Amino acid sequence: MEIEESTQSVESIEDELAEVKKELRQYLTFVLGGEEYGFDILRVQEIRGWDSPTVIPNTPEYIKGVLNLRGSIVPVVDLRQLFRLESVNYDDSTVVIVVHIKVGDDDSEETKDKVMGMVVDGVSDVFDVDVEAIRPAPDFNGVVSSDFVVGLATAVEKMVVLIDIDHLVNHGVMRDISTNKRRLS
Repeated sequence: MEIEESTQSVESIEDELAEVKKELRQYLTFVLGGEEYGFDILRVQEIRGWDSPTVIPNTPEYIKGVLNLRGSIVPVVDLRQLFRLESVNYDDSTVVIVVHIKVGDDDSEETKDKVMGMVVDGVSDVFDVDVEAIRPAPDFNGVVSSDFVVGLATAVEKMVVLIDIDHLVNHGVMRDISTNKRRLS
């Protein structure tokens, strides 16, 4: 009888250890066009209410302008427009998520840390995701390039699209800015 109890104790301890070993990552979830998206919380510097930025001429439509954030000039990108979602008027729930990104090109391993603001319809919650539970992203038919998506996770019975913010900026926003610069030159 003692051997059987010891075996059960060892199995329950192994189960507990397996739970502890799960790699959890926290994501800040936000809403765009009625859908939930998420950024790695470690990339989020702050969340600000909507305040009209200073407009910069000859930039892509989704670049709303720049904000002066405690002496730092921060570009502001409207994710709704970047993802080609229907436009809406900004209201009291519209926020700017200020994030840290790593900017660099594929040919070089050098990256620079930058700060950028992302306009979203509203912020939802912060939740833990088991890295092993993240599912691969399907093809979004061009609405959101699946290159920008880490994967899909479930939070409180809702699917959340997890965004790779570095890839989004380096291969979406920065590529468009470079193209725009060449066109204007």
